Amino acid sequence: MTTTLDKREFRNIMGTFATGVTLITAARDEVYTGITVNSFSSVSLDPVLVLVCIDLTAESHPFIAESRAFVINILARDQEDLSRQFATKDPDKDRAVRNIPHRIGEVGAPILEGTLAHLECTVVNEVHAGDHTVFVGEVVDAGYASDAGPPLVFYQGKYRDLAAPPEA
Repeated sequence: MTTTLDKREFRNIMGTFATGVTLITAARDEVYTGITVNSFSSVSLDPVLVLVCIDLTAESHPFIAESRAFVINILARDQEDLSRQFATKDPDKDRAVRNIPHRIGEVGAPILEGTLAHLECTVVNEVHAGDHTVFVGEVVDAGYASDAGPPLVFYQGKYRDLAAPPEA
């Protein structure tokens, strides 16, 4: 069975699901890359697994496929500019990543400073699904900012603020 849903309509439907925003970083031969991704999810607690979906044509795809490692940097509300920068086809992602304060993690990929959290992953499985690859990563190290502010949220094609929680 095939759908009659066109791509724009499908994107509009998917836009009704609010997501957090991540910046996936990876390294290959001492060259860095980054890509904004909101197709990210936890998979398992034992072992700890997550997944990210990367477009087959994305510059970052071969970095993850070949290095078998990546870092998920979960962005804070004040990192919208970073998200926008890595959502485009920048001809020099290596330079762009190097200009962001970071450290190199256990898997050899950049961990960005100022994010809400990070998950360092090694690829344990990949599934080709349409025009994307679903990379399943085992989390080998992670961290979060205990004093983190609000997350960067994407909804209906725009960055949004979360409503303040009701007062108790």
